[in-house]
Amino acid sequence: MYEVKLEQFSGPLDKLLELIEARKLEVTTVSLAEVTEDFLAFLKQEGGEIHPGILADFLVVAAKLVLIKSKMLLPDLTLTEEEEGDIKDLEARLLIYREFAARGGAASANLLKRWDRKQIAVARPLFLGLAGTSLFYPGPTLTRENLVNAASRLLAELEALMPTTSNVKRILISLEEKIQELMERCTEAVAHSFKKITERRSKAEVVTMFLAVLHLLKRKTIEVEQHGHFGDIIFKKYGGT
Repeated sequence: MYEVKLEQFSGPLDKLLELIEARKLEVTTVSLAEVTEDFLAFLKQEGGEIHPGILADFLVVAAKLVLIKSKMLLPDLTLTEEEEGDIKDLEARLLIYREFAARGGAASANLLKRWDRKQIAVARPLFLGLAGTSLFYPGPTLTRENLVNAASRLLAELEALMPTTSNVKRILISLEEKIQELMERCTEAVAHSFKKITERRSKAEVVTMFLAVLHLLKRKTIEVEQHGHFGDIIFKKYGGT
């Protein structure tokens, strides 16, 4: 289980679990969405003190949290299979990490002491006393045929991971155009349903429309309401009746 310990912070999973447990929440999609702002605020505060390599791990988790938050606010937003897998993967990793943290105790402390002393733990007796020596020590069941089969399976797995070439159609969506569209809608009717106006639109366009809503809300051009998690967003001109 990967965890980084520095002076003022620890690894991203450790910090995320800390934020969830501080609110006495279970590890669920809703709880992850609720602590997104806390995690991003922590990242902004500590970002200058984090080593770039470690910061990348925090940014990966932050990106998944933003995806989860967007899904909660936009229930009709369709995610790809890979994006859904990322959400489930983060939940599963947090549950495993919680179990590890709760059961670690003396065992994890002993591993840390061994690491600090650069003490090597071995699984086979022949390795004892051979620290720093390069030695290939196969198990009793290892044969040439097993090695060939294992190498063949590895190559097959690597080939399956190779990206396929495809043509991607690039579509540019202007945020300014969506802001103008929303403002015109607010002059035509009292209130609008975000779900209704984004029907049959692409994912990219739905996200851009949502950003336009946030922009107008910040400028106090419109006011919005949403009843409950995953509820429809209703917006209207600010101060309108």
